[in-house]
Amino acid sequence: MKVALIQLACTDDKARNLAHAAGMIAAAAEGGTDLVVLPEMFCCEYRNPSFIANQESAGGPAWTMLSEAAARHGVWLIGGSIPESEGGRLYNTSFVFDRSGRQAARCRKSHLFDIDVKGGQFFRESDTFTPGDEICVFDTEFGRMGLCICFDMRFPELARIMALEGAWAVFCPASFNMTTGPAHWEIMFRSRAVESQVYTLGCAPARDEAGSYVSYANSIVVHPWGNVLARAGAEECILRAEITKAEADSVREQLPLLSARRADMYTLKRRGEGAAP
Repeated sequence: MKVALIQLACTDDKARNLAHAAGMIAAAAEGGTDLVVLPEMFCCEYRNPSFIANQESAGGPAWTMLSEAAARHGVWLIGGSIPESEGGRLYNTSFVFDRSGRQAARCRKSHLFDIDVKGGQFFRESDTFTPGDEICVFDTEFGRMGLCICFDMRFPELARIMALEGAWAVFCPASFNMTTGPAHWEIMFRSRAVESQVYTLGCAPARDEAGSYVSYANSIVVHPWGNVLARAGAEECILRAEITKAEADSVREQLPLLSARRADMYTLKRRGEGAAP
């Protein structure tokens, strides 16, 4: 499976961002790419007033551009995330489109980015967004994939449940900052990969030192064994990698962590459901 992560530069102009993203998707789709990923909030600046100003419902301009791009280029497309409005609430939402442009999945960020790091970053997504309450997996011709958004990846329960439900790769549009990124970005993706024996793929915006929110960038692809297969720098780019279910299966056969869990001692459950298998 050929994947392309678009480390995109964002501005305060939504129309410009959508047009730029469409062009980058076209470039990313070249060479037989199967799945393309955009970063978190690719259509607007990462700040609460911008989320409010650029909100749209499913079927709006960003959603439509993503659907049309997936169909035009015949790729699976994880549309980063956008500020999605529904029922008077605002969500940080990632839409997934199949090769025909049909919406195949929707992931609403479950864990909102509310932090106050002494001497570093302060942010409160909950001032604007409502948290989602669904764990997102979706099926492709390559098998089942998992999807979460940025801060969600810090919670190993999500990746583990996705793995238990058949996902062999977990994608994460994200926007870590210059406080948390250098400290936690790589180790987080490597940890989730090793713990649940999945590929982990993080797609971030390019870094703009003069922007209102400075992204750490460093989009990344990690193998289920824990080694980094590909990693970007700070600049805008397309990060490419090939991932295979056979590799994930091989790691799980060599180190049977998932089957060796002691379900007689502990379990992990979805809300309102029985224990995960």
